[in-house]
Amino acid sequence: MQQQKIKISQAVIWISSLFLGILSSVPQLASHAFNWDEAIVNSAITAAFSVIMWYLNIYMLNRNSGKRRQNISYSRLMVVLAFGMVVMFGLAWIQQLILSHINFGPTMLMVEVRGILINLVCYMFLTLLQNNYAGQQVQLELEKVKSDNLGAQYELLKQQVNPHFLFNSLNTLKSMVETHDSESVDFIMKLSDFYRFTLESRKLDLITVKEEMKIIDSYLFLQKARFGEGITFSNQLEESVLKTLIPPFTLQLLVENCIKHNIVSRNKPLHIDIYSSEDKIIIENPIQRKMIPEDSLGVGLNNVNMRYKHLLEQEISILDDEKIFQIKLPLIHEYNHH
Repeated sequence: MQQQKIKISQAVIWISSLFLGILSSVPQLASHAFNWDEAIVNSAITAAFSVIMWYLNIYMLNRNSGKRRQNISYSRLMVVLAFGMVVMFGLAWIQQLILSHINFGPTMLMVEVRGILINLVCYMFLTLLQNNYAGQQVQLELEKVKSDNLGAQYELLKQQVNPHFLFNSLNTLKSMVETHDSESVDFIMKLSDFYRFTLESRKLDLITVKEEMKIIDSYLFLQKARFGEGITFSNQLEESVLKTLIPPFTLQLLVENCIKHNIVSRNKPLHIDIYSSEDKIIIENPIQRKMIPEDSLGVGLNNVNMRYKHLLEQEISILDDEKIFQIKLPLIHEYNHH
């Protein structure tokens, strides 16, 4: 997220500059040799310098607004001060041209000191304002992440207790028990494992890909009990990839989407491949759309993309060329989100 640019009201800039200009002539009011011409020129020079420094500091601070910064940049401060001294020297020279009777040396020293003080005040005020903006943005981002995370957990929980999935699983189990299928006990164990994974992982932001593949194994076992040879699955992930991290149930949701939106039958089996390439996990399947598509629960790709965007500040890649449907997930080597 980019840092918000500083915006200062034009009225604030000009009124504060005029005030500083008038304030700079106050000491002259106490002088016995008060001169209106000198006071007006002095005020005008100070006000002009203040306006220039306002805009210069705003420009310099906004120049790197894409970078988060919550401390003082001394190099930038030195540049601003040096530029301010040059500007004030030029204004002092103009003052000398207008008021030629004034001794340029002492006047020059006085206006330069005044210029440095005004410059410092402008810089520190704008830096504090920028830091305040940055703090507010960080807080808003954290709140958004919390909100999105709660939403993702809620949608994920709805997905895992999907009554259609549970209903189909129980129907499959009923048929297996009635036919005395030898894999009935394994089916019960896999169904139990799947929901145990759900309870254990739903509060975690990330798990290892190896743990995620255990969820996939349990899920596919349940689906193959229903579809038989209508599903084939190929896992080509290397050991190094299995040690990386992934939001829980990401691959399971994507595999479920493959089954939900494509024809799955013995005559036209659905092939699902998972492999890695170019620092990404890729899951793909040939497109064989159902004649009557199933209703979506609103979870799927948006949920996955949202979690990657907030955990890694990257988005997933989706390819759909009407022949192959492919999703690329960035590898997460460590969790550094703040």
